[in-house]
Amino acid sequence: MVTKIRYYSTNRNLAGVPGIVPFKGYVSFKDAILKGQAPDEGLFMPDIIPEISLEDVVALKGAPYPAMAMLVAGAFLRDEISSDELKKIVEDSYNFTVPLERVVDRKYIMRLDQGPTASFKDFAARMMARLMSHFRDRDKRLNVLVATSGDTGSAVGEAFKGVEGIDVYILYPKGEVSGRQKRQLDTIGDNVQAISVEGKFDDCQNLVKEAFSDLSFDYLNLTSANSINFGRILPQIVYYIYAYAQLAEKGEGIVFSVPSGNFGNALGCEYARRMGIPVKRLIMPTNENDEFPEYLKTGDYEKVSPSRACLSNAMNVGHPSNLARFFALYGGTVDRLGTVHAYPDIDMMRENIFSVSVSDAVTKQTIERAYDKYGVILEPHGAVGWRGLEVYLEECGDFPLCVSLETAHPAKFPDEIKELLDITPELPQSMKDIDKRAGEPLELPGDYGAFKEYLQDSLEAKSS
Repeated sequence: MVTKIRYYSTNRNLAGVPGIVPFKGYVSFKDAILKGQAPDEGLFMPDIIPEISLEDVVALKGAPYPAMAMLVAGAFLRDEISSDELKKIVEDSYNFTVPLERVVDRKYIMRLDQGPTASFKDFAARMMARLMSHFRDRDKRLNVLVATSGDTGSAVGEAFKGVEGIDVYILYPKGEVSGRQKRQLDTIGDNVQAISVEGKFDDCQNLVKEAFSDLSFDYLNLTSANSINFGRILPQIVYYIYAYAQLAEKGEGIVFSVPSGNFGNALGCEYARRMGIPVKRLIMPTNENDEFPEYLKTGDYEKVSPSRACLSNAMNVGHPSNLARFFALYGGTVDRLGTVHAYPDIDMMRENIFSVSVSDAVTKQTIERAYDKYGVILEPHGAVGWRGLEVYLEECGDFPLCVSLETAHPAKFPDEIKELLDITPELPQSMKDIDKRAGEPLELPGDYGAFKEYLQDSLEAKSS
């Protein structure tokens, strides 16, 4: 008999912390995805990580991506959703390709930029939107709050656009998203409202988290589509296992390099390893927001506040939300404000994880070098990932099978690519119509009082 998976809060072991009453209970996946965040401001975690056999994984070599999504998601959701319904969801979510581009030897780039918003966020957002639609209470409108530093918002907005009974509010830092990202966000329309916030991504994220912990909003059915929601993490496990199936021999080790900002993407790889994929090392390169590589180096965690604005803007995060889940997996606790209440097993973290900070200057050099040497076009986030892999191989020695993630299409950064490579990357089909769309954001200060007033008025008007 298979034991049911339930979800607990990363803050469950906190005691005596002002303002936090630890949530010691367990919830279903349905409750976890619809609530988004635990009532004690912690993040939901599965109490059991299901294992999958390498025989089942390698048997899917050459199979379409939805087949792997069925295998992985089914391991988590078999008690909560029928196989037929899950099949409909994954086939509707994944109607685009996942190229694995060989660069040199057995070093690959996995291009997660072929979806409707040309970002890896499409993988999580599309499946999450359909899961939420499946699980939501048909008698209540569901209100999704999202903070974005670049690609999350547009991916979530497009995934939820037109979904009946769900409204989406996307907060992004004014002046810190690219021009094309801003147009994507501002022009989604329909049931999706873009909000330009005076401040940093961390300010946007804190506004969302404050709203979730505001008891006066209990009746308004709020949830999150940020990676604080485990519904965003689950789909991101799939492509690591998919890549392994396509490239590896059964039992062979693999190294993944994952450009890291809020750590949800890298967390998917950590879960893939714990499900049974032989990930030799998870490389988590950051941009100049270097709180995590410094932590692995020194053993002391100190968030970067305010976060630093870098070329790889979707990674401008000074205190990653999903660090709480990483700490929990390794036996520690850190809260949403960055206070460490119990340090994890850092020796084990160092054994499994490698991290390095990549400056903007080095990011640019990497874009130029990858193109000149291999004919590969990388955008800033993918360049951080590739440089992280290079540093790992330089410091730790060669490893046969390595995959670095390209998380956004180079065409989303045309000015940077033109400046560095003197070429203009061709727009993917999904982006060719963006410049023809019209729309303006709502502008708000980075103040919770103003955000609360707007949200209350807007949600009450739609609920009446």
